[in-house]
Amino acid sequence: MFSLQNKVTIVTGAASGIGAAIAESFARAGALVYVADCNEAAGEAMVRQIEQQGGQAKLAVADIAKEADCQGLAQRVLIENGNRCDVLVNNAGVGHVGSILTTEPAELERLWQINVKGMYFLSRAILPAMIERRAGSIINLASVAGVMGMEARFAYTVTKHAVVGMTRAMAMDHGQTGVRINCICPGRTQTPFVQARLQEYPNPEEYLKQMVAPHALKRLAQPWEIAAAAVYLASDEAAFVTGSAMVVDGGYMAGK
Repeated sequence: MFSLQNKVTIVTGAASGIGAAIAESFARAGALVYVADCNEAAGEAMVRQIEQQGGQAKLAVADIAKEADCQGLAQRVLIENGNRCDVLVNNAGVGHVGSILTTEPAELERLWQINVKGMYFLSRAILPAMIERRAGSIINLASVAGVMGMEARFAYTVTKHAVVGMTRAMAMDHGQTGVRINCICPGRTQTPFVQARLQEYPNPEEYLKQMVAPHALKRLAQPWEIAAAAVYLASDEAAFVTGSAMVVDGGYMAGK
């Protein structure tokens, strides 16, 4: 395992799914993890789980769609750790099923506020401290929908393309500061997020088969498999990796 020993880390959306797997994996690798989530009860449960496994974690209740919450989270972490945050994982996000014709403006705005502006708010609040220390890693969770079109995922695809673009722009702007900015583009992953999407269909089992079919491995990813990529990108071994959109998709795009 790549070491994150003594690194101060923030993981948003850390109470479930990929975020929870990243938080647990970071803690196992030696990091102090701020479990950032808008669900306080679920966040507390994740902190307890990490501590029971011998890791270090702190709860940070925050709604990343709100700039004030992001600023408050950043200030707290920096104050408590001598103006240091080594790794920020912008994982929190939401989805929506529909084409441009069935996606109402309010839904597009909701996804944009959380999936894009949330990353913008928190990155903007943390980045100056990383630049000052000339060290840091920001990891944004995008999707294969950030590098290709996806049917009936208009708003989600728009926002995830924006995440990939934001990652690349930040990497170019700050490449000489010692801060690395990358994103991960997972294929379809077995999470509560995906389970909720499945229930939107008349026949969930049939649609699950359709979801699995495009992957060369003929299965969905497990959250820990995505978390493993995050551990690598957060580690010092990834020192020459920035501006990357790392695809972890079980061969989803291999046949495209």
